[in-house]
Amino acid sequence: MKNAKKWIPLSLMGIIIILDQLVKTIVVQTWPSPSYNLRNIWDVFNNGFLWILHVRNKAIAFSLGAGLPETVKTLLFIAVPLLVTVFLFWYFFRADDLTSLQRWTLAGIIGGGLGNLIDRVFRPDGVVDFISVNLYGLFGYDRWPTFNIADSAVVVCVILFLISMLVPVKKPAKETKQ
Repeated sequence: MKNAKKWIPLSLMGIIIILDQLVKTIVVQTWPSPSYNLRNIWDVFNNGFLWILHVRNKAIAFSLGAGLPETVKTLLFIAVPLLVTVFLFWYFFRADDLTSLQRWTLAGIIGGGLGNLIDRVFRPDGVVDFISVNLYGLFGYDRWPTFNIADSAVVVCVILFLISMLVPVKKPAKETKQ
């Protein structure tokens, strides 16, 4: 039973990968070429807050590293994330002191990482990004850089994992026999 608790959170990993790849496939089929003009953008609420569109990113977050040579990109954007994923899997199964929340968040991080890694390996045009949010000038951005479900999973799960490490969890007191 104790070992089953380690496996159940991996269902989140599978859900994230499947949902991410399914929605990316729908986006690619709906907009066969990346949509950099306003005609190919679905304005979800008709007020410009949330757009669904099709863009490609051959780099990492915020298009960092886009100008690097292809061999360096392969090393940095495929090999390193693959090693990090292997480490996270190892840590997921070897660490006995992880809380349930930490196991779920690690599964979410792994799922998001693998979702984007699949794109980097099997989509030569780059990672499919499709969510664009209006920031109304906050942080100097009109719009937040376009992202996808895998990106969201990684960011949310990393934040939750960090919070779980900072906020101590009280373990229930053991009952004493009288």
